[in-house]
Amino acid sequence: MSLVVVANREPLRQEAGTWVPSVGGLATALLPVLERRGGTWVAWGEKDAEALPLLTHPPGAPRFTVRRLALPAREVAGSYHGMANRTLWPLAHYFLERVEVRRSFYEAYRATNQRFAEAVLEAWRDPAAPVWVHDYHLMLVPALLRATRPRGRIGFFWHIPWPPPEVWQVLPWARQLVEGVLGADLVGLHTPEYVENFLATCRLLTGAAVHGRRVRWQGREIRVEAHPIGIDTARFRQWAAEPRVRERAARIRRTAGSRFVLVGVDRLDYTKGIPERLAAWERLLERYPQWRGQVTLYQIAVPSRTRLASYRQLKRQVDEQVGRINGAFMHDGWLPVRYLYRAFPPRDLTAFYLAADAALITPLRDGMNLVAQEYAWVTENGVLILSSLAGAAAVLPEAVAVNPYDVDGLAEAIHGVLASLADERARQVWDARRAALKKRVAALDVHGWAERFLDSLEAMPAALAGAPPG
Repeated sequence: MSLVVVANREPLRQEAGTWVPSVGGLATALLPVLERRGGTWVAWGEKDAEALPLLTHPPGAPRFTVRRLALPAREVAGSYHGMANRTLWPLAHYFLERVEVRRSFYEAYRATNQRFAEAVLEAWRDPAAPVWVHDYHLMLVPALLRATRPRGRIGFFWHIPWPPPEVWQVLPWARQLVEGVLGADLVGLHTPEYVENFLATCRLLTGAAVHGRRVRWQGREIRVEAHPIGIDTARFRQWAAEPRVRERAARIRRTAGSRFVLVGVDRLDYTKGIPERLAAWERLLERYPQWRGQVTLYQIAVPSRTRLASYRQLKRQVDEQVGRINGAFMHDGWLPVRYLYRAFPPRDLTAFYLAADAALITPLRDGMNLVAQEYAWVTENGVLILSSLAGAAAVLPEAVAVNPYDVDGLAEAIHGVLASLADERARQVWDARRAALKKRVAALDVHGWAERFLDSLEAMPAALAGAPPG
């Protein structure tokens, strides 16, 4: 049976004049499914969408179509840069002081969601085919589709945290947004905590009846399930075995020139906790001078949303912190922080994972955090230090859990890990925990995630999917 995927981002990118699959994220999970089933991916065509509204893939033997939407610049500004990035993103991550409430944002968001819904209806030729809508950019789309296709099978997946209902009450349009999501038959989120928050939000904001993990709404029953996403384990295993990747890992350690290497990999986003992490690193070096010259932190910060002033300010803050720490503690060619402000392809990140004795994955809030899974899967001798406020903490309990807001506590946790890595007896404990983490990551594999969600959606009885019988 064919499939219609609806997401803000395209699954293909231009490279040397040809369109090739994007690496990572939804594309990794869903392109194999689309190639197997056939169907359509509906997305915003960020560049040249008017000139090239349709793409077919794979070249030569097309199995699916990418329908690229051309959005007016004003609508992109209000819907994507405004409502999505300056309203919903901070709200979902509990940063209420950063939430911008503007009616113009919501109006643009509603218009964009209407465009997406119309494009989906054009592509949705097989009434039995499921439609899978993704993420906070498109909350209104499920209900818009339901209004036209009352018996259609519609799934929705929310990829970021879903906060408690009290947080949603900040938004004047919270009820409309939640009702939009309830147009789906199956709503997926990463963790049981997010599921419970979603159910509580439905109950409070819409008055819907909630029984277990099902919502009764407008004569229909919507299932809400936890489907934690994973990584492409086969691809990372392949990269980790490549001689050039292993040689690069060795070079990373040689460049550090220290006994231990730590790594942090994040988009430069205020939700990722980079300033707090650097503050803890500085505290560690102040409190435990024995680690000076002995351990190096590689902090990779991927540029993100650079057109927003708040993100530019964050970059200045991080730049200043790195400069201060290095200025205070560097000696004899040793830098305490090696700061890399750029994106790395996953193969190159694999080398950093192999090189690092520990990873500092300490977001202030995160829907899942796939870097944590990538590191846990690739590392051969390392320790994962993980924020308890990341969704990944719910599925990786053998990691060292930390509170990213507690600078002193984080510094102590890093010290404890470094001290244990220097103790051969303690290494045996880490070996067991590392093996357990690898089993968990293997079970979460991204391809299985997609199939599990679609199996659940397609297995729903007719009385649950679409309009009630009668």
